[in-house]
Amino acid sequence: MIIAKRCLLFAMCAALLYALCPGAIQAAPKTLDIYFIDTEGGAATLIVTPAGESMLIDSGYPGERDAGRIERVAREIAGLRQIDHYITTHWHIDHVGGIGRLAQLIPVGNYYDHGFLDPLPPDVNKELMDAYRQASGDKSRAVKAGDEIKFSRRSGAPLRLRVIAAGGAVIGEKPGAPQIVPCGPDFKPEKEDTSDNARSIVFLLTYGGFKFFDGGDLTWNMEHKLTCPKNLAGAVDVFQVNHHGLDSSNHPALVTALKPRVAIINNGPRKGGQARTFATLKQSSAAEHIYQLHRNMQTTDADNAPPSHIANDAEDCKAEFIKLSVAANGKSYTVTVPGKGTTRTYQTK
Repeated sequence: MIIAKRCLLFAMCAALLYALCPGAIQAAPKTLDIYFIDTEGGAATLIVTPAGESMLIDSGYPGERDAGRIERVAREIAGLRQIDHYITTHWHIDHVGGIGRLAQLIPVGNYYDHGFLDPLPPDVNKELMDAYRQASGDKSRAVKAGDEIKFSRRSGAPLRLRVIAAGGAVIGEKPGAPQIVPCGPDFKPEKEDTSDNARSIVFLLTYGGFKFFDGGDLTWNMEHKLTCPKNLAGAVDVFQVNHHGLDSSNHPALVTALKPRVAIINNGPRKGGQARTFATLKQSSAAEHIYQLHRNMQTTDADNAPPSHIANDAEDCKAEFIKLSVAANGKSYTVTVPGKGTTRTYQTK
């Protein structure tokens, strides 16, 4: 009898709390989350929508290390049971290498790439291509500039992922378009890049007013084509710095066109985050903060972000990640470096 009375009293109190403050016991709106996973100079970026739909961009190097790190973040941190979509931006070992093992650790749904190459160029490994085709069941979609990759579940602000370059062509070009296209008074091309870097998938992710740019390993000449004669990306909030922050990429014209408030470098301790790129980012009038997955051990403190913005300080590290969370209305976003306890919130443009 006493227990019954206590249960009734608890129920009455809960009802009263809801009546006085209904929002207090409702779940907070979910965020759009982006995880930048440490693959020691490779790439693995995990996107999780407010509806719980997931997309992984690249998968790091072959073997257990990177696949295991991605699975841990996906399952233990993001709470996923599967990865719904997987994009490989291009066919280099540090971007596609991990997918074969990863697909054995966690189910992967749809696969996207810029198309298979025949014959294979010297910088593309046949074994990696075979592992990718086996993981995907030889059922992948080749995307081209102008395509959209659609999310099936909707929640929160409008969400869109649009490909703005792929296979060596930008929006408005046909496949096989020349890489070097003179444009503007300051145009200074580099030697033509015949590697698969220049064929990287480049996309713009928008969530309400929030904009995120990921260019894979796109290099100098192709970057310039994104900005002239037309700025195909526009200003963005967050820029995943191209090509791990190597100086063969990150053309000043692109950084100026993107006007990123936040730049995140997926570098390794001895790969990427080079001095010229770092200087270009710091000289951008829009950039407020730079974040790095690793401290660059080959440059000075002046060419690294503040320690609080660097996930991993040494080569022998715990593979800390960086997390970006966008509010449900798309009007603000928060960058967190969990290993450092760093949290900063920004307003979208």
